[in-house]
Amino acid sequence: MSEGATRSYVDKWLAVQPQQRIALGFVDERVRDERAALAALEQELIASAYGIREPQVAAAKLQWWAEELSGAAASGGRHPLTQALFASERARAIPATFWLAPVLAAMAQLEQGTASDFAAQVGASRGLHAALAALENAWWFGEAAPTESAARIATLSHLVFALSRLELDAERERLPLPMARLARHGLSRGQLKDDSPARREALREQLAELAGSLRKALALGEPLSTFRGLEGRTALSTASAAARAAEPLAELHRRQSRSGPATAVRAWLSARHAARFG
Repeated sequence: MSEGATRSYVDKWLAVQPQQRIALGFVDERVRDERAALAALEQELIASAYGIREPQVAAAKLQWWAEELSGAAASGGRHPLTQALFASERARAIPATFWLAPVLAAMAQLEQGTASDFAAQVGASRGLHAALAALENAWWFGEAAPTESAARIATLSHLVFALSRLELDAERERLPLPMARLARHGLSRGQLKDDSPARREALREQLAELAGSLRKALALGEPLSTFRGLEGRTALSTASAAARAAEPLAELHRRQSRSGPATAVRAWLSARHAARFG
């Protein structure tokens, strides 16, 4: 296995979540590399589920991952991330169902269209992200660890990120705004590409609902990895600020790459919370 190849996948994860560079400094150096590799694997599966526009191509990629992860405990894997992870006894101790569940959930949602309302949107996205959260919590805290808070945060944080791609994804089958929200503000698919008072208000409404749901998820007090805790705190801060902004989409874009003292504080709080659970 090439350490450089593994590093390239970790860098891809950090390109999507740059604030996690700060979180890495709060993770015990004895387990930092394997935990970063698991986060990078999560990002690869998310990219396969959402980043490929042709469903048949995405299905083929996910099928490859299903075969890879189902046999990795015995073979050690072919992908650099799989090899890095399954070199650890911890990976082999986690039941195969935890490894396969995210891939199967991603396959199941490939043909999903735009959700009818906010609750349906959260439910439709939860399958994949809850499975990823369960795998991460099993690695960090053991397979019996509660996962409701982590599942909600993973799902809601993804929906915050999806909103930032509103203009890019306006032609896709699954829109980042649910149908009820579009109807309430008199928006058509084509109108999502252009700024307008109606689009801004729809975004503010969606962001406020996401922020409220994230606040409740974080308040559950369940085990969260340092990475998941920071993801949730960052998504909450981003959604709350963008919901109040004059130009919510522009604010989302500005905050995607922003880091500073506040990020360090969130990372420290997330690490302290994770340490409570082992």
